[in-house]
Amino acid sequence: MPICTDSDLPVNAILEKENIFVMEKDKAMHQDIRPLSIAIVNLMPLKEDTELHLLRMLSNTPLQVNVTFLAMKSHIAKNVSKSHLNQFYLTIDDVENRFYDGMIITGAPVEKMPYEEVDYWDEICHVMEWSKTHVTSTLHLCWGAQAGLYYHYGINKHLLPRKVFGVYAHKVMHRRVPLVRGFDDYFMAPHSRNTEVDSDDIRRHPDLITLAESNEVGTFLCMNDDGSQIFVMGHPEYDRMTLDKEYKRDIAKGLDIDIPVNYYPDDDPEKRPVMQWRAMANAMYTNWLNYYVYQATPYIFLGKPNNDN
Repeated sequence: MPICTDSDLPVNAILEKENIFVMEKDKAMHQDIRPLSIAIVNLMPLKEDTELHLLRMLSNTPLQVNVTFLAMKSHIAKNVSKSHLNQFYLTIDDVENRFYDGMIITGAPVEKMPYEEVDYWDEICHVMEWSKTHVTSTLHLCWGAQAGLYYHYGINKHLLPRKVFGVYAHKVMHRRVPLVRGFDDYFMAPHSRNTEVDSDDIRRHPDLITLAESNEVGTFLCMNDDGSQIFVMGHPEYDRMTLDKEYKRDIAKGLDIDIPVNYYPDDDPEKRPVMQWRAMANAMYTNWLNYYVYQATPYIFLGKPNNDN
């Protein structure tokens, strides 16, 4: 799939080295097709890492995707340059009147805080409310999933006694649902979080269906009936070394952190981590784009052609 981004987005060079087709917006504008428009609300502190992870995931089907990155205007980012944000990111104010085929809301390192104490909580609530009428399907990741379940369905999170950190086995619960098409009965996926949403609370909600869960770490994947709201509790977009970076960063800070579960061979942090989740991640993002975005979205939104350029 061609990924359409700003021509000078720094991660483009890495994507091109990986033989991922990156198309400049000027060229895409002259094609006689309507590409999918995807908004990525990037709440992670290391924004360029997250850009790379998600653009990789969106590159695995024949569909062309135009990507718009959104940041929170009510939050001062400390780990990315202001010039990067100014050049490559918009805010909800900039896109208020646009319509998107899909949206991704990422995780954020604020999970120990009550939602209402997060400095951009009102703004992210506005984004989630806006998505109901301006986005065909929204994919929520990690803290974004917890926040979405809280905002849309009133299901709160709970603090864990120890951080869920590593790669865990999960079981597919409803194989006929297109989002998990192509998944093995059991699959591995990364988690890195200090809180959880109780699986029983999700099961009890009449508008939600659990698609995959783990005996060790609970719900991994759930969604509403029509797939307009999808919630992923882990980080399938992570690359091989992401958990390694997080672990060694926390060790360097002197934090009490366990070795990531099922990650390093022989639990030895000096050994190269084993990649066990890439096939599942590719299948999930491909299924989302195909069944819940491409096949569900209208060619023209509410009588208006969408325009990201």
